[in-house]
Order: sequence, then C-alpha cells, then structure tokens
Amino acid sequence: MSTTSSTPMPATGSLQLVEAFVERLDGAPVGERRRWSDEFKAQAVTAALEPGINVSALARRLGISPPQLFGWRKAFLNKQKEDVPPGAPVPLVEIVVGDVLIRVAPDLGEAALRRLISAVRSA
Repeated sequence: MSTTSSTPMPATGSLQLVEAFVERLDGAPVGERRRWSDEFKAQAVTAALEPGINVSALARRLGISPPQLFGWRKAFLNKQKEDVPPGAPVPLVEIVVGDVLIRVAPDLGEAALRRLISAVRSA
C-alpha cells in the first residue's frame, strides 16, 4: 500500500506545482524474483544466437526482459571463451557478403562488425 501526499498551490497562475511522495510501508511484501531453469536459459540463448534474430523481440516473445536475455547471451559467450584452452585457436564466425568471406571473433562488437560489413559492401 502506498501513501501519497500533496501540497495544494494557489491557482492564481496557469501552472500548479504538486509534490507527491510515495513510500513503501515497512513490512509490505516485496515481489519475488522469477527463477528460470537452465534448460529455458539454454534454449533462449540458442535462439538468440541464430543469424538475423532480433534479440529484443525474442525476449518479449519469451516473456522476459531484453536486458535479461542479452545478459544470458553475454555470459554464455564469455563462458565459451573461457573454455578454450590457452594457445588454442579462437573459433571464428564466418559471414558471407556477396562473394566476400569475412571471418571474425564471436566477441567482436556490433558497431565494429557493422563498420566492417559496410566497408566490404562499399568496396
């Protein structure tokens, strides 16, 4: 339950200032965090890694927040990077633009990837 108080201001001008204070009462229940199964997370991340997928739209379809899915995806990619033994070749993502094959590390940022693809298309 919330309490709200306001201070009425004289209506002499065209604008009124209203102050409102909302406070959570001590002992009021706090919403519980939802817990997602590892299987659900794995399926969501797998879908989020599909080429051409809009991760935000996917998250909304799954009933989770986009930042949550982006976080799971980032954690998965970081874990994959950690699982590669030192000195082992880094797995690359291959992208074909016209007749050009581009190989990039999976952790390349979106902005850098966009610049790279734009440069290839304009060449």
